[in-house]
Amino acid sequence: MAAERNADGVERRLPSDEARELLALTRDIARREIAPSAAEEEAAGRFPRELFALLSRSGLLGLPYDPRYGGGGQPYEVYLQVLEELAAARLTVGLGVSVHTLACHALARFGTDEQRAAHLPAMLGGGLLGAYCLSEPSAGSDAAALRTRAVRDGEDGDWVIDGTKAWITHGGIADFCTVMARTGGAGARGITAFLVPGDAPGLSAAPPERKMGMSGSPTAQLHFDGVRVPDARRLGAEGQGFALALDALDSGRLGIAACAVGLGQAALDEAVAYARERRQFGRPIADFQGLRFLLADMATRIEAGRALYLEAARLRDEGRPFGRCAAMAKLFCTDAVMQVTTDAVQVLGGYGYTADFPVERYLREAKMLQIVEGTNQIQRMVIARHLVGPESR
Repeated sequence: MAAERNADGVERRLPSDEARELLALTRDIARREIAPSAAEEEAAGRFPRELFALLSRSGLLGLPYDPRYGGGGQPYEVYLQVLEELAAARLTVGLGVSVHTLACHALARFGTDEQRAAHLPAMLGGGLLGAYCLSEPSAGSDAAALRTRAVRDGEDGDWVIDGTKAWITHGGIADFCTVMARTGGAGARGITAFLVPGDAPGLSAAPPERKMGMSGSPTAQLHFDGVRVPDARRLGAEGQGFALALDALDSGRLGIAACAVGLGQAALDEAVAYARERRQFGRPIADFQGLRFLLADMATRIEAGRALYLEAARLRDEGRPFGRCAAMAKLFCTDAVMQVTTDAVQVLGGYGYTADFPVERYLREAKMLQIVEGTNQIQRMVIARHLVGPESR
């Protein structure tokens, strides 16, 4: 496994020449196409759909999936480092790729051969964009309490879905949705997964939420009003949906961890560049020991987070249990980026508190990563359950 160091000093151990080429391609797209307009488009609340079309044409929207269906056939170790580079250029893009990958997971892992052949090529390389629909207004952390219901209707066994999903990334713009709906009784075993077209009759989106950050990434409620779905679009067995959802989230948490490290790296790079240029008391502020120690702590948090998410990815690639490590990576990396972006604002002082410098935006974006795809309190519950077993009742 050869090592390489990019222009920002990040050393990467990549398993193949193909992986090195993918990282080089990603950096080139990030530098030329994503980063230059990131601040302006986030301020305007504009979602960069054309960038996702470019990523799809470049083979970067289906990296961890089977090449037979248009995927890149790459290990998670490589996919996550690509994700990190995209998030460093603009979190809306990195997070969007992570959510799209999450939305493809149930079909790619649990779909039938016929379902994969029918839908995956367009999802992975055909320019489509996905959404993952689990949370609801009254079922966030307690996702097994969801109320959206799917019932059988007609001789063909179609399903009709009614209910509301909440906090849906790409809500209102996604071409397809992986939807968890209740088909049986209460609890986790009464939930089934469905692949729903984004333009299905009866499916509508509320106006996007007004968020602290990530203004370019639409987050909205989705309303299902008699949405009819053929049984051929049911993913897995009836009642298996919640297990499919949790399986996807183990991998999705690694995507969030990688995005957090990318955002943290961007904040560190900005802080280091500023510290070298900014002069006070007749010399660069980078000469002062207190600030040097602050930068050293920032860099250490980022490197530790990168090592942790890559360890979890390698466990996954080897087919070994990785859920506990994934929860640890999501917890550590997102807490780390919150501290790193806070410190980056401090390094820039008053300038860091203005929108003239990107660290202000990075700080607002970092907070979201501690919440999305399972709050960090949920990650602590997952880790503790692995250590000492389920809670007593």
